[in-house]
Amino acid sequence: MTNAVERLQAVKAKIANAEREAKRAPGAVTLVAVSKTFAAEDIRPVIEAGQRVFGENRVQEAQGKWPALKAAFADVELHLIGPLQSNKAKEAVALFHVIETVDREKIAAELSKEMARQGRAPKLYVQVNTGSEPQKAGIEPREAVAFVKRCRDVHGLAIEGLMCIPPADENPGPHFALLEKLAREAGVAKLSMGMSGDYEIAIAFGATSVRVGSAIFGSR
Repeated sequence: MTNAVERLQAVKAKIANAEREAKRAPGAVTLVAVSKTFAAEDIRPVIEAGQRVFGENRVQEAQGKWPALKAAFADVELHLIGPLQSNKAKEAVALFHVIETVDREKIAAELSKEMARQGRAPKLYVQVNTGSEPQKAGIEPREAVAFVKRCRDVHGLAIEGLMCIPPADENPGPHFALLEKLAREAGVAKLSMGMSGDYEIAIAFGATSVRVGSAIFGSR
């Protein structure tokens, strides 16, 4: 595999195979190509090869490259998959189609305010810190279902799914199983889980989207 387009096709083939093995419908899983730290000229060939859903970690970095790409390719869908600071809520609502990292009351309130102000409604996921890692963003698993309810009832937000990043040194399976269980309890349909090293496992556990960066774009 010498370039990103070839690696993209290989990842898509593995996703299709994992869907078959898990007895899931073809196309049940959305590939989010994680383009953080890569420049527009690196991303463009992947868009031209047919990929339309991308993930970025930082609002400011995405602002530097995606407005021009979105102008050239109107049907791309951009996901924020990194932690969101409340002072970036305005820019995030303006730029992203999906925000996967809602994880605290302050962010929910800011997003609600900005969405009303801008008349935009990006899809929202709650990030769950399934490993209860102190250095990692995300709401604690025991608080997740109640937080989804508060997002709906207090802030008027339509939460569509849950997202997690399992601890790097642990078997991801139990974390994916926990997220799927919490999603059922919270009444949300979408599960964003699985990255370059474990997306095939995530698909077996019910992921509806996987976030794959280095397996497509190469090492950063």
